[in-house]
Amino acid sequence: MAKRKPDEPKKGAPEWQTTFGDLMNLLLCFFVLLFAMSSIDEDKQQQIIASFNNMFSVFDGGASAIGDGMLISNGVSQLNELDQYINSTGKMDDEGEIVDEDLANAQERLEEAQLEESEALAEKIQEAVDEKDLGQDIDIEFTSQYVELTLKGGILFDSGSVVLKDEALPVLDQVGLILERYAQGTIEIEGHTDNVPMSGAKYSNNDELSAGRALSVFNYLMSITNLNPADVKHAGRGEYLPIADNSTAEGRSRNRRVEIKIYNSLSSY
Repeated sequence: MAKRKPDEPKKGAPEWQTTFGDLMNLLLCFFVLLFAMSSIDEDKQQQIIASFNNMFSVFDGGASAIGDGMLISNGVSQLNELDQYINSTGKMDDEGEIVDEDLANAQERLEEAQLEESEALAEKIQEAVDEKDLGQDIDIEFTSQYVELTLKGGILFDSGSVVLKDEALPVLDQVGLILERYAQGTIEIEGHTDNVPMSGAKYSNNDELSAGRALSVFNYLMSITNLNPADVKHAGRGEYLPIADNSTAEGRSRNRRVEIKIYNSLSSY
């Protein structure tokens, strides 16, 4: 029986290439038709170019910059009306740093307001102290942040002790009333000592002694007032912040003290 011969391969390109070529021709004709139907608005093109020119100085030599000055022109860097530019952002200090005048003025006004509030608070506390005839036991000073009551250590503690003396309790009672009435924010109790080294006492150094005395005042005030303990801080400052000369007995007596700072409502605390 005769066998069938295999089919001979067809001559020419494969069929898929013919279809692909026809598709490409159609797409080409389509885009040529779109291009022929489109038109370029030259006026809009010029407006866009002018806009970029004014903003970035990248066309026509790059001659436009800040204000009326020329930042880059013909390859030469310069900045006219420098003072006007600086005035719009701030002033330069002596070190060449730009200072924001608005911020500086705001800070100055805030500090003035803080100082006024502290002064008014100090006057009220001073009246209360004078009314109870405690001017000999309590000194009052103020800053823009707080009003400070300084209690002399001699009326509070015996030498080397952190136990409050009986005669100190009426003074602290009045301090507690003042704090309850006038304190609106943080209260800080600091213990201070002179620079005489501790010897033969319970506390080994003045740091521990000053911290213990601040804690004693804190504990007593917490027991007689309704102050929130979270608003009252206490710390020992030792001998490191003297207010008088430690070489004299009078100076050492002044340095042994407890300071109570009442921060005003505008302070950073």
